[in-house]
Amino acid sequence: MTVGAFNEQVAGAEATAFWPVDDLGPEKVVFLRLPLGCTATVVVDNTALGVGIGGTRMTTTVDAAEVARLARAMTIKNAAAALPHGGAKSGITIPRPLDVAERERVVRAFAVAIRGLTDYVPGPDMGTCETDMAWVRDEIGRAIGLPAVLGGIPLDELGATGYGLAVTAEALEEAGLLEVRGARVIVQGFGAVGKHAALQLAERGALVVGVSDVRGAIYQPDGLDLEALAAFKGEQGVHEFPFGTEVPRDDLLTMECDIFVPAAQADVITKQNVDTLHTRFVLQGANLPITPEAEHELHQRGVLCIPDVIANAGGVICGAVEYAGGNRDQASLAISTKVRRNVLQVLERMKADGLEPRAAALRMAHERIAAAEGYRRRF
Repeated sequence: MTVGAFNEQVAGAEATAFWPVDDLGPEKVVFLRLPLGCTATVVVDNTALGVGIGGTRMTTTVDAAEVARLARAMTIKNAAAALPHGGAKSGITIPRPLDVAERERVVRAFAVAIRGLTDYVPGPDMGTCETDMAWVRDEIGRAIGLPAVLGGIPLDELGATGYGLAVTAEALEEAGLLEVRGARVIVQGFGAVGKHAALQLAERGALVVGVSDVRGAIYQPDGLDLEALAAFKGEQGVHEFPFGTEVPRDDLLTMECDIFVPAAQADVITKQNVDTLHTRFVLQGANLPITPEAEHELHQRGVLCIPDVIANAGGVICGAVEYAGGNRDQASLAISTKVRRNVLQVLERMKADGLEPRAAALRMAHERIAAAEGYRRRF
């Protein structure tokens, strides 16, 4: 693997970015200047399987290296899910929180700037939503994660990623590894993904005993009332919920459970804190929530850690169905079918080839990409 680099003089200062380069990609790395001091990076990683689909992240910290890493995750996720799409990602770096008018100006400028990148279809991600995607579609005619009135399948309403995490647990039960009913669950990040994962698992009889958000955490050994908590949260932190015990946010990592769902940000479980995690299964709800070293440590300890590219693929599967003109029922069926099949295939490959979960998922994805590459022009 080699490293790509970008170097430019910006307002008298040097801006430098690095990203990994290998046989898969990236095919394109594009840097954009936007209004109000904002910048953006678009990485089209690999399009062997089709046009690249991947979210648009908008934060004060997102950079080219993060976007490139996420774009590769989308390549693997889309291939592992057997979707007719490659992997891509974009990130808009904002200097401060934007008001609605500023946000619309920046997002529309971003859309116009990527008009010619027709091998990339953006969708919502951290910091963006269906309204942003509606503005993008209005400018360039392509986006996923749209409002329902524009033909979208609202991800938050459907809870597509959270639903996929629950299907992951069902597949583990089908394989005889887990009994979902009565399983004690802790969810790190009670947001769009974590909330729906908690609700879906509770609907299947699991006992969600602890959840956290950016402000704090709450714990209830007899199980939280998820419906009441979801209704309560709004603009309030979960730690303010009156029917549970407030605990320091990081303490959730140390509490025993059967299923741990990291659904917050990347790299929250590392070599430094992985020893504090006491669980039997990890279902990765966020993108790249656990470092490779920590995943290896968990595997060595006998903890089954289903990687993000398998467990949280519900969102992009839903997006692919939407892009193809499908409806909500078709999206639910596709998520259930594809996620269950992929979890079982990962387990089969682990057993047959002695692989760790992520290695098994990567092998599945690489095989599908290699098969698609055989049909590409070579002159």
